[in-house]
Amino acid sequence: MRVEKGRFKEKHASAGAGFKPAPEIALAVKQKIINGTVSCADAATIAADLHKTMPEIGVVLDILEVSLTKCQLGLFGYENPKKIVTPALSVEKEMEAAITKGLLNGRLPCNSAWKIAAELALPKIQVSAACEALKIKIKPCQLGAF
Repeated sequence: MRVEKGRFKEKHASAGAGFKPAPEIALAVKQKIINGTVSCADAATIAADLHKTMPEIGVVLDILEVSLTKCQLGLFGYENPKKIVTPALSVEKEMEAAITKGLLNGRLPCNSAWKIAAELALPKIQVSAACEALKIKIKPCQLGAF
């Protein structure tokens, strides 16, 4: 479901109009907001510091109507171009096997891309570059952006 900017909390209508985010998460998010946005890296830091999951942070971002920027996989949230990842020139067999193993309905979930990067000790954007080369979409975002 694509939601227009400024209407992110509509994704969580089932939680009820009175839903309030956990105060400690809301405070941490508010402290990281720059120009109405929080970077993916900052969201990950908040999750780690508070021992919360990325989806929990994503819901709070949505409820507070905060845009997510600078995806660590390079998929969105940059200036021009908005997407900075480019297809890898080649993909090593170990990377391709890990990506293939992680596919869910033909797509690689964001959290699986992060795990592959950690397991192979590579930057996250290298996994998304491999996916671009292999014509594999990364979805869903663990923060709920896509």
